[in-house]
Amino acid sequence: MYKYEVIIYWSDEDKAFIAEVPELPGCAAHGGSMEEALRNAQEAMQLWIDTAKEFGDPVPQPKGSKLIYA
Repeated sequence: MYKYEVIIYWSDEDKAFIAEVPELPGCAAHGGSMEEALRNAQEAMQLWIDTAKEFGDPVPQPKGSKLIYA
C-alpha cells in the first residue's frame, strides 16, 4: 500500500465518491463507496507510478500516510 495522501469526497455531479491523490498529478479514481474509491485509487497510484517509471519521469516520495475524508 502506498502512503500518499488520499482525499475522498462525494460528487453530486458524478453520483460517486471521488478519491484524489494530490501528490501524483492527475491521479484520481471513483467508486460507489469510500472503500471502493480508495481501492480504485490504490490501483490508479500503481498505474501512475508504473507509467512514470516507464517514461523516465520522477516519482515523488510520499509526504505521509494520512487519509482525509471530506
